[in-house]
Amino acid sequence: MKLKRSQKRDLRNILIALALFAVLLLVRHLLPELIWLHAILAVAAIYVVGWGVFKRAWVGIKNHQPFDENLLMAIAVLGALILGEFAEAVAVMTFYQVGELFESIAVGRSRKSISALMDIRPDHANLETDGGLIEVLPETVELGSIIVVKPGERVPLDSEVVEGVSSLNLAALTGESVPVDVAPGDAVVSGGVNLTGVLRLRTLKRYDDSTVARILELVENSTMKKAKTERFITRFARWYTPAVVISALLLAVLPPIIRLSALHLAPMWGDWIHRALTFLVISCPCAMVISIPLSFFGGIGGASSRGILIKGSSYLEQLARADTVVFDKTGTLTRGVFEVTEVFPEPEISSEELLRLAAAAERYSDHPVSESLRAAAGPIAEADTASDAHERPGEGVLAIVGGQRVAVGNDRLMKALGLNPKGVLAAGTLVHVARENRYLGCIEISDRPKAGAAAAVQELRERGVKRVVMLTGDRKAAAQAMAKELGVTEVRSELLPTDKVTELEALLKQQAKGKTLAFVGDGINDAPVLARADVGVAMGGIGSDAAIEAADVVLMDDDISKLPVAMRIARRTVAIAWQNIAFALLVKAVCLILGALGIAGMWLAIFADVGVMVLCVLNAARALLVKNL
Repeated sequence: MKLKRSQKRDLRNILIALALFAVLLLVRHLLPELIWLHAILAVAAIYVVGWGVFKRAWVGIKNHQPFDENLLMAIAVLGALILGEFAEAVAVMTFYQVGELFESIAVGRSRKSISALMDIRPDHANLETDGGLIEVLPETVELGSIIVVKPGERVPLDSEVVEGVSSLNLAALTGESVPVDVAPGDAVVSGGVNLTGVLRLRTLKRYDDSTVARILELVENSTMKKAKTERFITRFARWYTPAVVISALLLAVLPPIIRLSALHLAPMWGDWIHRALTFLVISCPCAMVISIPLSFFGGIGGASSRGILIKGSSYLEQLARADTVVFDKTGTLTRGVFEVTEVFPEPEISSEELLRLAAAAERYSDHPVSESLRAAAGPIAEADTASDAHERPGEGVLAIVGGQRVAVGNDRLMKALGLNPKGVLAAGTLVHVARENRYLGCIEISDRPKAGAAAAVQELRERGVKRVVMLTGDRKAAAQAMAKELGVTEVRSELLPTDKVTELEALLKQQAKGKTLAFVGDGINDAPVLARADVGVAMGGIGSDAAIEAADVVLMDDDISKLPVAMRIARRTVAIAWQNIAFALLVKAVCLILGALGIAGMWLAIFADVGVMVLCVLNAARALLVKNL
């Protein structure tokens, strides 16, 4: 285990203090009458190991923010010295610093683990110039430049393969170890490792806009959006620490005054001040202040290692409380790869001509349905080139084909044109075709569920998700057939993009108090719904700016089975955080009572502070262990 320079310095100071502490105990046993020597040894040990604590306490006082663990430790140690409890004073400060060192090492290792998991930052780019290849910083590469990635190197920028065939390891991005084969014409994202052949790439994005830069920025900023649990601890510490200082002061003063004035007994000032100092040491809130943020930090880092990007601990906590999951259908629950399965032409036209007209009108659309029509129709003749084409959102396409007006779309488009679409019993999506306001027939397009989609829906139910809802623009029959195959019981069909937001608003109003709603979409055309949900989850977000911007959680590949994994990680992380809160409060409450009664001494106080902090930090580190979740 390699320590940082500051950690080595702290360890050296602790060892010196422990040596002085051992000498102090020996001198106290052999020469009990030399109190001045005891005091010198104690002050020397405390100065070596605790000077930083006193300095931070003084800075807090000067900045009018005195109430923190540094002030508690400083008061407790100074009080013990004044009372002549030299060994106890040294022990309190030394073991407090042991706990601080342990916490620093644990946090450092957690950050290092996360950095290793997210080690996707490219060191350089091989830029092709007239003089050959030169190594440059990825940040300096211009858009459209040609770069070369050799085997073993990391892809520095989002690019397109110009020349070469190879396999890429995208494990750092997606959590999946199976290599992805690429060839000329394929798009590649930054952060992947080239495994085999040499690739010549044309850059599609500058570094600041590339996938690797966006992901690193989001991971680094993830701690900015704190969970309610973290905010609770911050508020708790703000009130808890001054309350403890006042309580300790009252414990030191009130009992002696009551004994002297009301009971006519000896005040026992020394005994009650000692109890108050013990009370201060026990009450130090280090365990919660350190371990709760560390738990969420570990959960976010562990999720990153599984290809799940969570933008902040607040979203992780929202995901843990989700009991309603709403899915967009196409591209989320289904593959989004459509195929023509049946053609239903009117008598006056052949199936081939119907397909040809539909494909020609949809020639310039990038909608998956349009791509399936073009694939089924084959090459389009020059005479059939569409002109004056425009899309009607949620309805279809209008275009001029061969000098005639052609409409291709759903029932709504046909009815808007005053036509009655053909009624066909089909499980797939129906695309209707009309020419010069004359209905010509329809084409059935079918999509297939993603591998593991039904299993993911079932697992969500087993994990306590009460409602699973599917939203789609498909007609009712097709939507119901797909829902049945996936095991989804609630379906909202024939929706326009704006209707999805309306449906989501209605579902949000039905939410139980304390529970949240998660919406899962493809992150490209679902941005408004992703933004409106309590927590938006984008599928297939790798390389998609819209997904990374709109969603709170991004599954960095197209594997829907990652959603239950994300929920398991979220719930486990929140559980660990509350375990630490409950354990720390319980132990401290018991020890505070024992300390106030004079049963617990400084050594138990040290355990209640340092021991509890160490145990809570160890428990928080478990949030990183998500490999088998």
